[in-house]
Amino acid sequence: MAPHTEQLTRPAVRLRGLTRSFEGRTVLDGIDLDLPAGQFTALLGHSGSGKSTLLRAIAGLDHGVAGGGRLTAPERVSMVFQDSRLLPWRRVLANVLLGLEGKDAEERGRAALTEVGLGGRERAWPGELSGGEAQRAALARSLVREPELLLADEPFGALDALTRIKMHGLLRELWKRHRPSVLLVTHDVDEAIVLADRVLVLDRGRIGLDLIIDRPHPRSYREPVLGEYRERLLAALGVTEDHA
Repeated sequence: MAPHTEQLTRPAVRLRGLTRSFEGRTVLDGIDLDLPAGQFTALLGHSGSGKSTLLRAIAGLDHGVAGGGRLTAPERVSMVFQDSRLLPWRRVLANVLLGLEGKDAEERGRAALTEVGLGGRERAWPGELSGGEAQRAALARSLVREPELLLADEPFGALDALTRIKMHGLLRELWKRHRPSVLLVTHDVDEAIVLADRVLVLDRGRIGLDLIIDRPHPRSYREPVLGEYRERLLAALGVTEDHA
């Protein structure tokens, strides 16, 4: 299901000349980028290419870092990390509600847990959850705040292959229901193609490729038609099929 046209008429995120550097090394080198409202975008790049730096800049989590440029982003931004970052001394529902206020907060938290398949696990401790369940709880914690922008930094990188496939379907379904803009950082070309409607490749601090994946969902890794997209992304990453 493609994003509604009216949702894509305004940018949720706008970057102009964005730069970031660490210890004299330029990590982001004058990036110009618009992320339309409601679009699902994936960001690929080699380790150290600046993917997480870009995410942190958009999230406003890099105060004091050397750099410049103009950046606008929505007020309601949520992040999901590779580690679920659940507080082990709080039960699952309390983790989802962390920092959330309002008389209907608990009701919203329970609804979010049900939405990610964790209904009935509200009083479980994080240590009682599997890796996939912990990431489901992390998604619930992010989406209960109804973010305009969801930033995901390799949220499935630590999961086994079967659990990752299930989480891919869940994330797309949650996106369809809530329609935030999504920026997903991943090292996995196939994950980017299957999930996203647009894939960016970050190369030496700049956007080296901006590719629209113009295929309907759901998608399968094995669809031959997706091979063309895969080849273009691997080429932009400097990787041949023999080494993919």
